Amino acid sequence: MEYIRPQNLKEALRVMKKRGGRTILIAGGTNVIPDMRGKTIKPQVLLDISHLKNLSYVKEEKKRIRIGSLTTISELVSSKVIQNFASILSEAANQLGNPLVRSRATIGGNLADASPAADTAVPLLVLDASIVTERDGEKRREIPIDQFFVGPNQTVLKPDEIIKEIFFPKPDPKSKIAYIKLGLRNAMAISVVSVALLMEMEREECKEVRIGLGAVAPKPMRAYGVEEVLTGKKINGKLIQSCCEEVEKEVQPITDIRASAEYRRSMTSVLLRRLIQQITT
Repeated sequence: MEYIRPQNLKEALRVMKKRGGRTILIAGGTNVIPDMRGKTIKPQVLLDISHLKNLSYVKEEKKRIRIGSLTTISELVSSKVIQNFASILSEAANQLGNPLVRSRATIGGNLADASPAADTAVPLLVLDASIVTERDGEKRREIPIDQFFVGPNQTVLKPDEIIKEIFFPKPDPKSKIAYIKLGLRNAMAISVVSVALLMEMEREECKEVRIGLGAVAPKPMRAYGVEEVLTGKKINGKLIQSCCEEVEKEVQPITDIRASAEYRRSMTSVLLRRLIQQITT
């Protein structure tokens, strides 16, 4: 295996274009190193971009928030900008792994790994985020996050493409957001189910809603069917029950060592009900 440490992003992109699919990027290494030890990946070229400081930032602009792909999870937790405008992202980041992992893992790596249980993906779905990517000699792409994931550990990224940043519009101050993660223990747990909810209410009516779900489908997903049930409706017990029934139809959970498909489906309904009630009461 060849190890390359590029001096800047342009050099990294040139290496990726030249080496193509033989190259594996490493930043925090919290996914890549375990995968190499488990022999699930065998890179011919290991491209170390961990030192590229111009890819690590959280920036507030007039209408949106921008996050560099090499921003660590612990930086998301401590960022005042994220706490002020996207508290669910800070909350989800704080529940990822342990302090050591959070200090190494990056938001770009968490998204590129494309786990169905990716902790940062679920809040970013309800924040209506987009992912900016770069390739050598090509124009940047802005990919809506709900179009970025295509399956377990699969994304629309090209072999020579890199995540540069993530951005999302500032949520309307009138909107309310909430997040909940269910794991097998209180710390260092991979999600069994995670749910994020953003709602904007006008009196008792739901004016706008976005729902993100994790670990209940082949990829992190938006619950568009449930959003359609809620939008423009007055919130009451009957409507909430309809939402719970719809979300159980919409998810596609699997059975694994952490939970059965039936348990995941049931708990998605329970957690969604809890968040709707939390926001609307």
